[in-house]
Amino acid sequence: YTILSKVHSDRNVYPSAGVLFVHVLEREYFKGEFPPYPKPGEISNDPITFNTNLMGYPDRPGWLRYIQRTPYSDGVLYGSPTVENVGKPTIIEITAYNRRTFETARHNLIINIMSAEDFPLPYQAEFFIRNMNVEEMLASEVLGDFLGAVKNVWQPERLNAINITSALDRGGRVPLPINDMKEGVYVMVGADVPFSSCLREVENPQNQLRCSQEMEPVITCDKKFRTQFHIDWCKISLVDNTKQVSTFQEVIRGEGILPDGGEYKPPSDTLKSRDYYSDFLITLAVPSAIALVLFLILAYIMCCRREGVEKRNMQTPDIQLVHHSAIQKSTKELRDMSKNREIAWPLSTLPVFHPVTGEMVPPLHADSYDNTSMPLMQTQQNLPHQTQIPQQQSAGQY
Repeated sequence: YTILSKVHSDRNVYPSAGVLFVHVLEREYFKGEFPPYPKPGEISNDPITFNTNLMGYPDRPGWLRYIQRTPYSDGVLYGSPTVENVGKPTIIEITAYNRRTFETARHNLIINIMSAEDFPLPYQAEFFIRNMNVEEMLASEVLGDFLGAVKNVWQPERLNAINITSALDRGGRVPLPINDMKEGVYVMVGADVPFSSCLREVENPQNQLRCSQEMEPVITCDKKFRTQFHIDWCKISLVDNTKQVSTFQEVIRGEGILPDGGEYKPPSDTLKSRDYYSDFLITLAVPSAIALVLFLILAYIMCCRREGVEKRNMQTPDIQLVHHSAIQKSTKELRDMSKNREIAWPLSTLPVFHPVTGEMVPPLHADSYDNTSMPLMQTQQNLPHQTQIPQQQSAGQY
């Protein structure tokens, strides 16, 4: 038979408020709930993914995050519990999906948030590590090495990891698919002693200037991290909660009685009449009068100030007027020709000499030829004084 779904027993965890909480969803824990491959002796390596949500809700609490890179890697729940959830059990439903057989297995994770004794730690520092991903940083040995390096630099009595956030959740970009390219991770730690002089070196004017020029600042304790962690010292954040001024203002409650403002005087029932004649003049009459004056001035300029054709001709040279008149006559003649192509041909197109004898031929007047049958170029038969050329006869007629 096939198991469609199986529920595990509940698991209880007890994180502290304000301290980093990490819970690993191991694939090996759920492999036993899914049947193996059909071939005996073959190692089962099914792709398994997880879905986590708050019981009765489609998503997780705001402080809890989940990450799983591939179906062949473990899932991780991590986050920093808040003080508001202290004493309230948070039930997380974890559903494992077998991507080969499409079977599911489910169990509940009960998170009982406890109150920390020294929470919150007054001095908090947030580091940005460029060569780490969030799931790599959540590993216990890697996080322990980082806290050990911070403790050597800070020398506190108490040091806790408060929160871990991926750079992608802070608006960072997805890295290129190149080896050793990481997305980066923000790690916030808290301590009970003031910041060391090494951490304060970031606030020096020289280092601030180098950071503004996108240059690496000079930090004396950077070599203690450089062997394993590449820290961007320009993005470090130092928060001193002891110097922060509280913005809470105590509310002073009164007796609930309004002060005496005197006797209420309502407005009068009678309204005075108002004359809108002046408003009419200002709104309509004045703009209309201005527009009328402008119209009269424009009409005088356009109509009464014209120089006329005669004055223009008097100021124009005679040769220019002759040329202008000739152009006008030629243009008019061409336009008349285009309207009716059967009108008399212009005098400029008639021959002025005999094509054979070369004698000068007086131009024909419009009254001496038929204006409806005059060709564009006269043939030799139509020309006066034409000399007849004898035609060649065949050999049999001689």
